[in-house]
Amino acid sequence: MKPLRLVVLCPHFEPDMAPTGVVMTRIVHELAARGHQLHVVTSLPWYREHAIDAGWGGKLWRTQQTTWGSITRVHPFPGKSKSNLLRRAVGFLLFSKLVGLCGLRAGGAPRRIDGVLAMSPPLTLGLTGWFIKLVRGGSLVFNIQDVFPDAAIQTGAITSKQIIRLAYLLEGASYKRSDAVVLLSEDLRRNISQKVNPATQAILHVIPNFVDTAAITPGQRMTSYRRELGIDDRLVVMYAGNVGFSQSLGMMIAAARQLPDIAFVINGDGAARQSLQDQASGIPNMYFAPYQPIERLSEVLATGDIHVVPLRAGLASVSVPSKSYSILAASRPVLAAIDEGSEIPRILTESGAGLSVPPDNENAFIEALKTLLNDQNLRKTMGANGRVWVEQHASPGAVAAAYEAIYLNNR
Repeated sequence: MKPLRLVVLCPHFEPDMAPTGVVMTRIVHELAARGHQLHVVTSLPWYREHAIDAGWGGKLWRTQQTTWGSITRVHPFPGKSKSNLLRRAVGFLLFSKLVGLCGLRAGGAPRRIDGVLAMSPPLTLGLTGWFIKLVRGGSLVFNIQDVFPDAAIQTGAITSKQIIRLAYLLEGASYKRSDAVVLLSEDLRRNISQKVNPATQAILHVIPNFVDTAAITPGQRMTSYRRELGIDDRLVVMYAGNVGFSQSLGMMIAAARQLPDIAFVINGDGAARQSLQDQASGIPNMYFAPYQPIERLSEVLATGDIHVVPLRAGLASVSVPSKSYSILAASRPVLAAIDEGSEIPRILTESGAGLSVPPDNENAFIEALKTLLNDQNLRKTMGANGRVWVEQHASPGAVAAAYEAIYLNNR
């Protein structure tokens, strides 16, 4: 088999520790291990502080050569506030334009390539990938992590009818120009299938995200990170991830009020964090902490005795919380508050790795939490079940092989 030559467009890549960056980094390395050449065009590291990391500024882009190809990092044009949607949209457009220009030259333009792998969000990278494909050939595979604009509409982040109409036009144009659209779950596939021509349903593929079971392993609960937070040997209920308006994290604050002997930790950053901290003011068993380096992910997850995965009602068809796979790999039980019958509740039922309750139902959430808190053996059994499930179903090698097959079939 002749090796593939691909250009990869993504918003984050190592050392940036955004969840989508972790996903794409591993896909690239797995494809490289299969003998393919990849040229990544991504952003300068900026996710943790929503500003370019120290030591990376001063240039609009910079390129480094690797053993498997190259990485070009461009300015992400970050805004100071995640809640300023207009500013973020302008930033995404500028970033996507710069990605497109660098993608034309990635790996030595104007050499022909076998394809482009573009990731959304931002949705704008879909048409950026199509532009590169027009010039350099190959197939465009569009990876959808969250369905935009549906998620933004559901959370109320976008209310303008004009903006919504434009966003749907951009979404439809992106799918129409893709040779393959990769979704993370059957829920997302059903959502997108309603938006594409029935004759083109074959372009939709379900390839779940994976977890690196070698990097994330079960660990002892009494971690250095726990000591840094100032938490003793109390049970810890943790949410680790983006602190946005898609997550019903107010339920954790309500639970913290009712369960003063339990430590509740929200680990991460996002547009909703400040308002949550304001709501939690004066609650001594409620802790907030920023993102930690990706190298500490396994330790952070081990710190939590129970991990919470909440998603507001109606969002399961547009988003899959991929953090769930990492929690299972860390051998910790999951309490999910997500639409019934969607991907994560199905996995928890199949694996026996946790409990699920309806979204936004504070009473059901707290009762399920009490069930887990009061039964140590149940927590251990669920944690062990989760580890077994990810080892059997979420292999990085299998995910890379699925992407490889799409390009080979479209060659």
